[in-house]
Amino acid sequence: MKRWLNILLVTIGGLLAVPFANAHDTPTSFLDLHAGVRGFDVVLTCSTTDLAHDLASIEPEMLLQPAVLEFNKNALSSTILSRLTITAEGKKLDGELRKIEPLPEKRDLRMSFHFAFESAPQKVHLQCQLFPYDQRHRTFANFYDGARLEQQEIFEGTRSSTDYLPGARQKIGLVVRQFLYEGVHHIFIGPDHILFVIGLLLLGGTVKQLLKVVTAFTAAHSITLALATFGVVTPPASLVEPTIALSIVFVGVTALFVNTSRDPRLPIAFCFGLVHGFGFASALQEMMLPRHALGWSLFAFNGGVEIGQACIVMLVAPLLALLRQRSPALAQRVIATGALCVITAGGFWFFQRVIALSA
Repeated sequence: MKRWLNILLVTIGGLLAVPFANAHDTPTSFLDLHAGVRGFDVVLTCSTTDLAHDLASIEPEMLLQPAVLEFNKNALSSTILSRLTITAEGKKLDGELRKIEPLPEKRDLRMSFHFAFESAPQKVHLQCQLFPYDQRHRTFANFYDGARLEQQEIFEGTRSSTDYLPGARQKIGLVVRQFLYEGVHHIFIGPDHILFVIGLLLLGGTVKQLLKVVTAFTAAHSITLALATFGVVTPPASLVEPTIALSIVFVGVTALFVNTSRDPRLPIAFCFGLVHGFGFASALQEMMLPRHALGWSLFAFNGGVEIGQACIVMLVAPLLALLRQRSPALAQRVIATGALCVITAGGFWFFQRVIALSA
């Protein structure tokens, strides 16, 4: 019994010990590559925090000041071009910084480069490891032919290169695999979504009950994920993100005070699932979905989200059920503690997001 209790406490403790963490803090940059007649126009959007790392005596906020940015633009350009190389038909292309501008609302910089070539290549090799000091960093690379998005890649960890064939569309299978992974990844880097699902599980219940609750959440966020992705409804993040945090508080309060004889989780899961769908959509929209496989990428991302949620359910629900069977009194104390952690985390995120979005 002690062994199972330790497993349960470590599992819940590890998942709940995040009230003072940002719910989506994975460092990310975006790289857009447009093939032209005489070269590639490359636009990099990334955080001032990452760019300031290699500049002595420069704080991230200072790079948003035009004078400081102008003084450091050559150093920034040299650093990026040493870590971003484009090879066409085996020949390395020379890169040139054309423009650099601050994006104060996001605390980012946008850098525009041009890589010239004499004739349009049939095959291009991209080597990209922009911020090696942070192994968590992910770079989303989008390859365009004119205005049409042809291929997407994600560089992270040891994965730092890819080949691009101009005019050859990315295969559907690769799109599905990429966005399936992104859906799973988004669940596990988003403790707010994890805590919401755990909050729903704390009241326990039969397998049938839990399946109904999870299915209601799935159906709801699938609806709003699709609506937002296709641009039908796009509520502002200033409304969506604090509401997601409130939903976590709500399920925590429900687990703490509601009588299990009247299970309210089905409508709760559906109503707040609609809100979480908009949260998933904001992450998906940042990836610039390939238009030729829009439906597939949406389907795959949603499937990845479900796989991530299923992992949480299969991990937490059996441990809670076993604890209830072996020691009901101890189970109640563990559930009450878990519910309080959920409420605390949700409340902290609510105020954090309201303050951040109003700043």
